Amino acid sequence: MKIIAIIPARYAATRFPAKLMQMLQGKPIIRHTYENTVGTNLFDEVIVATDSEIIFNEITQNGGNAIITKGNHESGSDRIAEVAREMEVDIIINIQGDTPFVNKPALEEIINVFKDETVQVASMMQILTEQKYIEDYNYVKVVVDKNMNSLLFSRSVIPYPRNKETVVTYYEHIGVYAFRKEALIRFTKWEMTPLEIIEKIECLRYLENGVPLRMIVVSGIGVEIDTPEDLERASIALGG
Repeated sequence: MKIIAIIPARYAATRFPAKLMQMLQGKPIIRHTYENTVGTNLFDEVIVATDSEIIFNEITQNGGNAIITKGNHESGSDRIAEVAREMEVDIIINIQGDTPFVNKPALEEIINVFKDETVQVASMMQILTEQKYIEDYNYVKVVVDKNMNSLLFSRSVIPYPRNKETVVTYYEHIGVYAFRKEALIRFTKWEMTPLEIIEKIECLRYLENGVPLRMIVVSGIGVEIDTPEDLERASIALGG
């Protein structure tokens, strides 16, 4: 199989404008993500897909591979589909630009799920333990069935602990997706769905069209940087 990684990189992030160009240990976040992805040696090609000349220049001037895309995409998946549509490729990994700690074991695991021919889309999750993050709407939660297929994603606390005597494991959705090319192209042809619009979570479009995501539990992915507080946590994690 030909496998590529595409990193959608929008400059004007709503919650933390220009976050991908914020410095983390002397280097912009987007370069950490790109270089860590390339460093896994898992992909035939790694591309940053961006609407920003600033991000484009940051990657290309440091020896990386980037493409300027349209600026009006509703989601990262729409952005990477613009790049992937004309490519000869089997599996596409969508690595969010704000995941600078992405690592090889987790990416290998998500690639391996496609040995199951029924899997069309896959993604990652990690265990959330701190109550303040469980309740924080910036942390997208996910619940799965016994086969590790997603049932629901939400910014709310799911599952809700109505029974206080039962131990609950909470999972944070990590913004790394993997698609068969055909599944990605179908996604871009569907209208935005009600839950997707309400929650601002793009993968709900798959669920609302009857396509579950195969989820894998990972560790060591670290902080997804959505807020200035996350950036501070990421810096501490790197010893800064």
